[in-house]
Amino acid sequence: MKHLRILAWLALPMTLGACASLSGRPSDQQRRADYEAAAGPAQNSFLFYNSLWSWEPLGTDRVVVYARPKQAWLLDVPGCIDLPFTNTIGLTSNLHRVSVGFDKVLTGRGGFGIDRVQAGRSGIPCTITRIRPVDVAKLKQAEVERRPVEEKPRDSATVPPSKP
Repeated sequence: MKHLRILAWLALPMTLGACASLSGRPSDQQRRADYEAAAGPAQNSFLFYNSLWSWEPLGTDRVVVYARPKQAWLLDVPGCIDLPFTNTIGLTSNLHRVSVGFDKVLTGRGGFGIDRVQAGRSGIPCTITRIRPVDVAKLKQAEVERRPVEEKPRDSATVPPSKP
């Protein structure tokens, strides 16, 4: 009985892993490749009005930030080791403009208020080395094209009769 219990506990992670791999969610490498393909040429800065709609880490060196649902930027932030594990991020900006080489992505927990920044507890700052706009429509199209679609002909028994 004891061996059966141990065997069941050892089989559980493999079973759960198999279920997770069957999901329709793309791999991290595929997401990264999709964003790279949808990203435009590098630019020096972008306008940012202090509210992130969404964000997605792409490893420890890239993050996608959305200011609005259809407005996104791919930011290169080399060596940002906390990025895949953080719950929240912040962006520094000057006069509502995020600039390459000057502004940073802040990672960490507990918010980014002025008191936390002055106390040095606002997270690890990661300098932005490249900014590229993301064509969100192109990104969505790539996701739709990759989605599997199965087409099967109907059986004659399930086809409704035609009207004369």
